[in-house]
Amino acid sequence: MPFQMKLTAITLDCADPEAMAAFYQQATGFELHPKSDGDFAGLTREDGLFIGFQRVEGYQAPQWPEQTAPQQVHLDFAVEDLDQAEVLLLELGAVKPEYQPGGGRWRVLTDPAGHPFCLTRSRAVPQPTLDESRTPG
Repeated sequence: MPFQMKLTAITLDCADPEAMAAFYQQATGFELHPKSDGDFAGLTREDGLFIGFQRVEGYQAPQWPEQTAPQQVHLDFAVEDLDQAEVLLLELGAVKPEYQPGGGRWRVLTDPAGHPFCLTRSRAVPQPTLDESRTPG
């Protein structure tokens, strides 16, 4: 059997780990890790996937779509209704950049620390090829 790795955690740099954990907790329903604090906060999904947020002094938010401060990382989330999810996430503190390369097939938002993330439809929708458009990641 070929070597395989299982993704168990994703960690994002930010200025305020607790605020980031609160944003993503409300957006995903993941459980807040009981040892979360102002230096490192985390969320856990039922299957064990962990999203962590670590404080970085002098943190600079990514600039989307410019690369003056690179994206660093971006996440994709599948949702049933793009419009409904966008409204909810904007209410939670996300921002919708003007540049939207998905042409309605997906949406790019940024979290409160400036990390771009994408919303895609949950049901089967043809995905663009790499040369069809430039995605954030």
